[in-house]
This record gives sequence, C-alpha cells and structure tokens, in this order.
Amino acid sequence: MAEEIIEAPMVGKIIEVMAKVGEKIAEGDVVCTLESMKMENPLVSPIDGTVKEIKVAAGDTVQAGAEIAVIE
Repeated sequence: MAEEIIEAPMVGKIIEVMAKVGEKIAEGDVVCTLESMKMENPLVSPIDGTVKEIKVAAGDTVQAGAEIAVIE
C-alpha cells in the first residue's frame, strides 16, 4: 500500500494533534494544527487511509518540510 507523508508547509508550532496512530481518516480530515505568524493552519490528509505514524506532538516547533505524519 502506498504511503503519503504530510509535511509542514512553513516554520511554526504544533498546537494540537487530532489524529492518532491506527486511526482511519478520510481525505481532508485535519491531522494537526500548526500555528505560524499568529495564524492557525490545519494540516489535512491528502488521501483516505490509516495513520501509520505521527512524528510530532503538541508544543513542538517544526521547520518547513518537516515530516508531520505518515498515512497509509
């Protein structure tokens, strides 16, 4: 099965992680929320699938391109 890696589009702080490992999610479901420049940006799943891995936690600061989650 193909894997899709969700990456941070910009530098910011993870303020909430909604998805859990093993959870089935649909395309467009919010995986986590990234705060950048005082704006909250939802990071959504690009595909239907199962969350294989979450690589961040609330409070983490991430760089642009950092891996956030793996969807399978």
